Amino acid sequence: MNEHLLLIDDDARLSAMVGTYLRSHGYELDCAGSLAAGRARLRHGRYDALLLDLMLPDGDGLDLTRELRADPLLQRLPLLMLTARGEPMDRIVGLEVGADDYLPKPFEPGELLARVKALLRRASPEAGPAEVLTFGRLEINLGARQARLDGKVCDLTSHQFDLLAVLARSPGRVLSRDRIMDALKGHPMEAFDRSIDVHVSRIRAVIEDDPKAPQRVLTVRGAGYVFAKTQDG
Repeated sequence: MNEHLLLIDDDARLSAMVGTYLRSHGYELDCAGSLAAGRARLRHGRYDALLLDLMLPDGDGLDLTRELRADPLLQRLPLLMLTARGEPMDRIVGLEVGADDYLPKPFEPGELLARVKALLRRASPEAGPAEVLTFGRLEINLGARQARLDGKVCDLTSHQFDLLAVLARSPGRVLSRDRIMDALKGHPMEAFDRSIDVHVSRIRAVIEDDPKAPQRVLTVRGAGYVFAKTQDG
């Protein structure tokens, strides 16, 4: 069955162009021109990914992103922001509130297609036996693409899980930003070095619930990050 996408954007011309292009590559696509219409689609349909504009006639797409990440049924829905807000800080804010990727307008249809493919690929569970990494209270199931702390599922986006997995596969070793981006090759966000810092901060907030305990993900100034084998350091 073809993947089913939802595009929320009030630019009818752009929506038609994106719809024609993605459908020609085998995707099913529904379009909504407002947040209200998009929310209705999300309530009554099942989607494999969401393409979301930020500046909409009835509100800001960032608000919808926050709602989705707080909704147990939709918090893991892969989300790609499409927006004319292309400044680095805009991208960082989008990532912080829960976007998996961010594509500034105007964009080439081929780049959109590549990012959609990567987004869906990362969200798909891998076949075969699951590889599970266990570090005290933290369990990282690489096959199921899920992290649990004391048995409770951690609220991580697809990109954040990928980054956590890269760090956890090399416990005790300092990984530079260049090394991390190389390990994430094929991920659309790899070009934005600063986004790694944003995602590490979010990962810490999720997997380190005791502010008095040593950090699990340590910053090595001038060198990169290291995933601690134990929280004793």
